[in-house]
Amino acid sequence: MNRLLPLALSAICLMAPMAAATTPAAVVAQAPAAAWRPIAADELLVMTLEGGKRVVIQLAPGLSPRHVANIVNLAKAHWWDRTSINRVQDNYVAQWGDATEKKPMPPGLSPTSADDYGLPLANRRLAITPLPYADPYAPSTGYVAGWPVAMDGSAAWLPHCYGYVGVGRNLSPDAGTGAELYAVIGQAPRQLDRNIAVVGRVIEGMATLSSLPRGSGELGFYTPQEHPVPILTVRLASELPQAERPRFEMMDTGSQSFADYLRLRANRKDDFYERPAGGVDLCNAPVPVRAAP
Repeated sequence: MNRLLPLALSAICLMAPMAAATTPAAVVAQAPAAAWRPIAADELLVMTLEGGKRVVIQLAPGLSPRHVANIVNLAKAHWWDRTSINRVQDNYVAQWGDATEKKPMPPGLSPTSADDYGLPLANRRLAITPLPYADPYAPSTGYVAGWPVAMDGSAAWLPHCYGYVGVGRNLSPDAGTGAELYAVIGQAPRQLDRNIAVVGRVIEGMATLSSLPRGSGELGFYTPQEHPVPILTVRLASELPQAERPRFEMMDTGSQSFADYLRLRANRKDDFYERPAGGVDLCNAPVPVRAAP
């Protein structure tokens, strides 16, 4: 009988569950395939800059439908080709579009208004993963279909987090068409929430955008003596040949892996952290995105 004991113990060890991940990064690394969702190719905007550097933006048609529809229209018309990044303001935004403001718009763009800054919740049933911590800019926050959202009971909106993409506009009632875009490259300017449309997030190329030379003009615009960064092309990934399409996945915000990830973002206690924070804000718990395996 005793001779069987080591074998039995070995079997028990083999069946023992993997140790629980103790860091958010470990949760992401260990997340099973079922915890990931593919990002559709027609929701990826691929911008190629001077020198061949690439920036990939995931669009959010479900949360900013009218502006995103315009952006898709502009991309299909290749409207951004030969435009430029013409504003880079430190700790704020990198902004691009037609610096001359004279390039004709393609047909079929929809009119927009301040009503498009949030998604009305009346007659909608959203599957929300709540973030149970106080937010200074919204009564409640959480995640819907892979996106962080702020809510007030009547509407949900995308926040101005690092790497998020918004629509440039003039003074109200102008709400922007989607032709002028910017990416947040500094501390999250959440005071802009519901004052400008947010349409997506940069999922590749933030290192490029955040390290561009700062403009010396007012608000970080490049002066005539400075060099705006030329945009060679902007395409939807679905327009590109199969071999050239970027492929990404985002974590399912309804999965157990995401629940574990959120818990550790708010209550990290491991070899480095001595004092768990006991909370996390919406912009400091970004939804994990990875290149598709």
